[in-house]
Amino acid sequence: MDVRFPIGELEVPNEVTLENVQKDLKEIENYTSRLRETVDTLNEEELSRTYRDGSWTVRQLVHHIADSQLNMYQRLKLALTDENPAVPAFDQDKWAHEPDTSLPVESSIKMLEGINERIVALGDSLTKEQLDRVFTLQQSDEITVATKVAKLAWHEEHHLAHIKIALSE
Repeated sequence: MDVRFPIGELEVPNEVTLENVQKDLKEIENYTSRLRETVDTLNEEELSRTYRDGSWTVRQLVHHIADSQLNMYQRLKLALTDENPAVPAFDQDKWAHEPDTSLPVESSIKMLEGINERIVALGDSLTKEQLDRVFTLQQSDEITVATKVAKLAWHEEHHLAHIKIALSE
C-alpha cells in the first residue's frame, strides 16, 4: 500500500449520475462522527504522530480536513451561483503550520459538522444540469460540480485513513 494514497487516488466516473452524488453525500453526512470516534480520546503524544516521515501530525490532519472542506465548499457554492468563477488555490502546507492548528481538534470537528451539513443540504438539491457547472481553480483546469462533490467525500476518507495509519504505528 502506498501510504500517500491509502484508499487509492480519486476516481470520478466519466458520466456522474445523481446516484453517484448521493453516495458521496452519505459518506460526507456521517464523516464527522467517524472522525470523532477516531480522535476523541487521543492524548498529546497520539495527536503528534505522523503516518510517514515528514507528514503532518494527526492534529494537523484534522485541522487540514476542516480547512480543505471549507475551501471546497466555497468553490462548490461559487460554481453553482456564478458562471465559471475563477477561484484561488490555497497553500495547504502554509495553512497547516498556522497558529490555529495548535488548537484542540474539537474546534475543527465542530467546524466540519456545520460545513458538511451545509454540503449535504446543497448536494441533496442538485440537478443533473448543475453537476456539469464548473469553476476554474487558479492556474489549473475547469472542475465540475460533480467532480468537486466526489473530491469532498474522497478527501475526507483519504485523510481519515492517514490518521488511522499514524495511530497504528
